[in-house]
Amino acid sequence: MSGGRTRALVLGIGNILLGDEGVGVAVVRELERDAGSLPAGTQVVDGGTLGLDLLPLVETAEELIVIDALELRAEPGTVTVLRGGEIGDRLGGHLSIHQVGVADLMAAARLLGRLPGHVTLVGIQPGCVDPGLRLSPPVEAAIPLVVEVVRRELAMADRLVAAG
Repeated sequence: MSGGRTRALVLGIGNILLGDEGVGVAVVRELERDAGSLPAGTQVVDGGTLGLDLLPLVETAEELIVIDALELRAEPGTVTVLRGGEIGDRLGGHLSIHQVGVADLMAAARLLGRLPGHVTLVGIQPGCVDPGLRLSPPVEAAIPLVVEVVRRELAMADRLVAAG
């Protein structure tokens, strides 16, 4: 990877072999279908289960949006948006299905002083994380909402950058 900065990194996390656990990857694939309509400088990446191997990508971004299955103790398909300090507070309680992966990635970037200035975690409550390639109907139905949330977050960050 070059030494250049990425305006915004949208990172889908998940294991597509475990049903709803792969929802972050499914959202990224949906965003890739219409990537031309995303703000200039946006990089959309299927982070799969790479964990700390994603650090070189994260540390080059000005804005980071992570999409992942989160244990919210809610109905399957429920979507939540966490920003900044809210993320560490919630991940400290191991709400991510990946528990260590996402939390360690963010902590490592923070310790290195390379955590992007704007960080958002979009979490989706999974229904079924058993082996399988399909998302459950409520989680699949949430994908358009998550895509719209990501687009709004990118637009909001663009306004903040333009103003500041």
